[in-house]
Amino acid sequence: MDAEASSQPRQEGQRASLPRPTLRHWVEYLGFRTFVALIEALPREACDALATGVAWIIQHLLPRRLTRYEVARENLRLALGDHLGQAEIDRIIFQMWVHLLRMVGEIVLLPRKLHVSNLTETIEFRNKAGVLRAFSSGRPVLLLSGHYGNWEMAVSVFGLFGFPMGLVARDLDNPLLHRWFQRFRRGTGHVQIGKKGGSGEMVTQLERRGFLALLGDQDAGGSGLFVDFFGRPASTFKSVGLLALEYEALVCVGYARRLAGRTATGFPRFELGCEEVIDPRECVSSDPLRELTQRYTSALERVIRRAPEQYFWVHRRWKSVPRTRESREARKLRKAG
Repeated sequence: MDAEASSQPRQEGQRASLPRPTLRHWVEYLGFRTFVALIEALPREACDALATGVAWIIQHLLPRRLTRYEVARENLRLALGDHLGQAEIDRIIFQMWVHLLRMVGEIVLLPRKLHVSNLTETIEFRNKAGVLRAFSSGRPVLLLSGHYGNWEMAVSVFGLFGFPMGLVARDLDNPLLHRWFQRFRRGTGHVQIGKKGGSGEMVTQLERRGFLALLGDQDAGGSGLFVDFFGRPASTFKSVGLLALEYEALVCVGYARRLAGRTATGFPRFELGCEEVIDPRECVSSDPLRELTQRYTSALERVIRRAPEQYFWVHRRWKSVPRTRESREARKLRKAG
């Protein structure tokens, strides 16, 4: 990566102006920093027990409308089939909460526990050669993942290897927490680009043959491109495919899946993998945007199937329904009438 490509986007990915913190923001931030201090002080076994205990409370004591239990249950049935029994659904949802709570603790400990010197002990690489070829190709790269495994840990590893990138993420409502995560990501050389209003910075990165990291598994609404996800049409953002095609950016579908066991420092072990490297130049069908979008969506699906309990099932991925030709014609008739 040349010097120009490694330069950071202007304003370090910050939004134009952060709102003034309110009392509620300070209370939330104080609670978060207290949690951070607790995680840093507790032994790893105690942190795991804490995650399991809080997950049990979420699963069994909190109102299901707050935990979006019904959404998660319906998503699991849509994705993995009606043959799933209630006990298996409950097991996956419970383990999902355990995973997410453990992930928060891992993020807190990343700056202290993950270094270049212990990467080989912490990480098992899958398709490392393919990723290095992509990042050394002189072309821009889109590192694409989903809300699966520990996605923050994945991009941190790339920073430690000397591949800083722009992280495209939604600005947090709490400005104090927003700044904390900005500093955290900047610690491994990355910069944060706001999902809203950050298109100029994304283009700048790609024009400089730089790298962008995005999550590509959210519902894109009625204007999204519908491709199959677990065998069902899911509205998917067009931006990833459009950027890749316009700037001939390679798309690396990556993930960081937690494995069994721990390192000598007590930190979990992960498989850091690249499921597929997609070259937009090879998308030569009559609809290259659909082809590319379907390829990376199918790659994410394959990854999720390996450990469904490490996926964030509470998002309404199939919320939007594709509009049929009949429905469009019916709307025209209603308007005409």
